[in-house]
Amino acid sequence: MKPTLLILAAGMGSRYGGLKQMDELGPHGESIIDYSVYDAIQSGFEKVVFVIRESFAEAFKERFEPRLSGKIKTEYVFQELTDLPDGFSLPEGREKPWGTGHAILMAKDVINEPFAIVNADDFYGREAYKQVFDFVAQSTDANEYAMVGYALNNTLSEHGTVSRGVCETDANGNLVNITERTKIGYEGDKIFFYEEDSKTELTGREAVSMNFWAFKPEYFQHLETAFVEFLKEKGTEMKSEFYFNAVVDGLIKKGEASTKVIRTDAKWFGVTYKEDKPMVQEQLNQLIANGIYPEKLW
Repeated sequence: MKPTLLILAAGMGSRYGGLKQMDELGPHGESIIDYSVYDAIQSGFEKVVFVIRESFAEAFKERFEPRLSGKIKTEYVFQELTDLPDGFSLPEGREKPWGTGHAILMAKDVINEPFAIVNADDFYGREAYKQVFDFVAQSTDANEYAMVGYALNNTLSEHGTVSRGVCETDANGNLVNITERTKIGYEGDKIFFYEEDSKTELTGREAVSMNFWAFKPEYFQHLETAFVEFLKEKGTEMKSEFYFNAVVDGLIKKGEASTKVIRTDAKWFGVTYKEDKPMVQEQLNQLIANGIYPEKLW
């Protein structure tokens, strides 16, 4: 069964206002989403599901339907603060979205096959999509997931420090733990992570999570159960977020699921700082010059 690509795009409107999230980075106005979907199609994915907000749904569809129609099946689902299980209601005054776990849950009625998730504003590289596609093709266990592990030095910004989840794996290459390092950056040609009064050098080859994961449809049931627990515990708070990777971590620790770390040499990039934008455009132009992408995608 061929996998579906789930693109988490609901948070974009709030960050940029309007549809500036469609930042035109390619030579013909392509956004990172365009390249992600193109890579998914080239790798064999047959459907893409966008998690968006209803407030910008019309403009979003106007942008993508003409480009994608006839090339890949598309579905749109909405993430709204009021989308809660029976018995729960939105606490008065809460404006912050419920988090990545809630966003993924919005797609449970339109995905019945293995699926991969990516962030809308991150570029993951063709090789990573192919590796995820191959994983899904050979993985038969409903509770075996996968996470693409990028080499740390392929994910950094030259314009400031970044936060990265550094992965530990066991002898079989399965995920044991992710440690969130909130300040990682260059000092000359060396890479360090900084804590309050110390710094530790890293090799740059550490595997880090950039939120490119593959799941089986059974994962939605685990998410639903965990979301109810989250709401019971923290549902009245204004800022608490429900993270999908925390659910995976819990399943791994209980021995109920495993997550293969797919090491990739693909280069990740995103616009973490506004100064990153020219670099992203330059990288895309280089990939076009190397024949990876046509100059005009669609």
